[in-house]
Amino acid sequence: MQTGTAHLFIPGPTNVPADVQRAMIVPMQDHRAPDFGGLLDEVRKGLKPIFGTRTAEIALFPGSGTAAWEAAIANTLSPGDKVLIARHGQFSMLWAQMAQALGLRVEAIDVAWGAPGPVREIERRLGADKYDEIKAVFVTHNETATGVTSDVAGVRHALDTCFHDALLFVDGVSSIGSIPFEMDAWGVDLAIAGTQKGLMCPAGMGILAASPNALEAMETGTMARSFLDLRAMLGAHEAGSFCFTPPAQLLHGLRAALARLQAEGLGNVFARHRRLAQGVRAGIAAMGLDIVAEHPSFASDTVTAIRTPRDVDAREVIEIARTRYNTQFGAGLGPLAGQAFRIGHLGDLNEGMCLTALGMAELSLKAAGARVELGAGLAAAQTTFAAHAPAPAFAIAAE
Repeated sequence: MQTGTAHLFIPGPTNVPADVQRAMIVPMQDHRAPDFGGLLDEVRKGLKPIFGTRTAEIALFPGSGTAAWEAAIANTLSPGDKVLIARHGQFSMLWAQMAQALGLRVEAIDVAWGAPGPVREIERRLGADKYDEIKAVFVTHNETATGVTSDVAGVRHALDTCFHDALLFVDGVSSIGSIPFEMDAWGVDLAIAGTQKGLMCPAGMGILAASPNALEAMETGTMARSFLDLRAMLGAHEAGSFCFTPPAQLLHGLRAALARLQAEGLGNVFARHRRLAQGVRAGIAAMGLDIVAEHPSFASDTVTAIRTPRDVDAREVIEIARTRYNTQFGAGLGPLAGQAFRIGHLGDLNEGMCLTALGMAELSLKAAGARVELGAGLAAAQTTFAAHAPAPAFAIAAE
């Protein structure tokens, strides 16, 4: 039997704040009653600044971010359409597989796991597409498997430079709500999120934001859809409901989570995530370990993937942390299985929690046979946090 608090440091689902948990403890309600529409409208409006949009329409689909992935494809494209996607991690790979399964022709750009989406190569491919066969470009903004953030604005610039009309799809599942995301400014046509990461709620809803351009494409797309019909869902939302039974309690939680983000201020939210990420990366470096991201300039501020020494199995590190220290880290995915583990530092998190993550990582690595100096990572992170401490939230009056 384990005692004390369980520590969750996976990159999603993330910790759910106590007030968000309490907000979901409400009686069952009729989702077709007039008062339900007010809750839904408040949530949809509250999501817009998180996505960085004033012009997009927000649709909520029961499911995870994967449901929103499929909804984006099924509602705007047609079987046989060509899409361009960079594959540089587990989730960009899965999105490409989904596109193929739905009957699209996938033109893939394969780059190393640890690199971002290659903007120059994307621009080259678009420039070579003289007959506009490419109907969409898929970008994984924050590749959760590798801890790498890609340049969405750069991809939009590539599209504009090539005068290309392809839709810009962006997976923001592990970025939206935690790091800057500017849907309108970056010219994103379809942006995808889930409730279980930066939005600090349980899993259960995929969120799809569709630009006016995407809504036009919806009128000509011929792919079959039923449960994920965007036109039908937006119509139901405008009438104050869903096409089918929604996770009503989750909507109450999401409203509370959005209020938390608004109260903290998005700028402060983003600064906090940057500060925590810097501390975690400093701690990992002080342990003598490498991260999967090939360069600090595109290392994610929401998740860090850490390579273990060659003679240490990352799966053993994760298991020791779980069973001995009641701490959960994310596993390495795909080719990184056994070679890396991940620390999620997004959502409802602070410096003390990140120090706990690093301390448990040091203990678990040491127990698994890694040659790490206990306390080295903690000291480096503490030094970083001290140097980047936020301004105090209040001042103590002088006596």
